[in-house]
Amino acid sequence: MYQLLTDSACDLPLATLKEKDVGIVSFHFEVEGQQLTDDMGASYDIEQFYAQIKQGVMPNTAQINIGEYVNFFKPYVEAGTPIVYVGFSGGLSGSLSSATQAKAILLEDHPAAVIEVIDTLAASAGEGRLVLEAIRLRDAGTPLAELVAWLNANKLRLQQWFTVDSLDYLYHGGRVSRTAATLGTLLNIKPLLDVDPAGKLRMVGKVRARKKALSALAEKLLEALTSDPTQPLLIATSGDWPAAETVRDLVLAKAPDANIQIGPIGLTIASHTGFGCVAAFVMGAAERQ
Repeated sequence: MYQLLTDSACDLPLATLKEKDVGIVSFHFEVEGQQLTDDMGASYDIEQFYAQIKQGVMPNTAQINIGEYVNFFKPYVEAGTPIVYVGFSGGLSGSLSSATQAKAILLEDHPAAVIEVIDTLAASAGEGRLVLEAIRLRDAGTPLAELVAWLNANKLRLQQWFTVDSLDYLYHGGRVSRTAATLGTLLNIKPLLDVDPAGKLRMVGKVRARKKALSALAEKLLEALTSDPTQPLLIATSGDWPAAETVRDLVLAKAPDANIQIGPIGLTIASHTGFGCVAAFVMGAAERQ
């Protein structure tokens, strides 16, 4: 058999990953001079973190380096266990490149090792959605090569939509310009964003008022739901639970049997979105363009 691995940016419940035997490597972040590890809430209260960013605290994040990946992969490699690492978008972080370099280092000493590094081209529960698919396939007895082929063939079907309450954090992280952030704040513009086929963030729409932005997310979910009405719909938020519930309720009003799960946006991603981000993730019928 093989071992599934992922990272702390997948924003799935830690308990789920442990129950399903998925190994985790952690990103790092800094809050007001304090260096911390994103261990998915094991040592840091996420609601406390949300309260800090709501007050304007701007954390810094650090990608997972090559040495950390070597240490993460090495025990499995030395045990002769094939591994599949389902990782955070290479278009949003250099971490995926570090994982690929760690693979090359380990193969020098262990040329027969099987190390598959999957760029999900996704973030947050979008990455998590593909981890769930990998778990489903593994538990169904899918061979490693077929699992890897399925993930690479289907990852662009993943639809990832989100909106933020303030553009300041996206500006701080270099995702939008200062002008866009300033005008957005002055005009109460709420952006609609997604992740493009290269795994990079892009703005695909602008609406006035939060309510319209949340309605747009619900409509995106409903559009994709027609391809598979039984699939799980994932909604995530960095602390604005009523807003996430609003999106859920808008979907349920038109699709009462929809399988919807609401969860937190983790520390790494929330550091870049700020308080109040709401995101929606679903598998569509066609690849995103």
